[in-house]
Amino acid sequence: MDFSNIVPGMTFEKEFIVEEGDTAVHFGNDRVPVFASPRMIAWIEGTAIGTVAPFLPEGWETVGTSFNLMHMAATPVGMKVRIVAEVTEVKGKLLTYSIKAYDEVDKICEGTHGRAIIELNKFLSKVNAKGNK
Repeated sequence: MDFSNIVPGMTFEKEFIVEEGDTAVHFGNDRVPVFASPRMIAWIEGTAIGTVAPFLPEGWETVGTSFNLMHMAATPVGMKVRIVAEVTEVKGKLLTYSIKAYDEVDKICEGTHGRAIIELNKFLSKVNAKGNK
């Protein structure tokens, strides 16, 4: 399969509003009602997916493979967060992204994220076979 239409420099960004369910309180840190790293990672994945999804053939998707992120500043409930994902490297089916995230005051995250392009049916077939063992 040819993925030559996916190239370094492609970018995508999304904005979110931090809600109560996005806080560390809901991820086990009961007394810290600020934007949680696990939710930020989920938003990063969704943004990275959006970078290349329109360019993948039918039946192909991406899955996360690595995260190297620094969560550098706390964000309160109600504040807007903007995630920016940029493809920096393409090695066959392996993609590397530069990630940056900002709230309305600070840069709150930077780092890298890896994703792999997968043929969905083949991928799910392997996962289902694994689950049946």
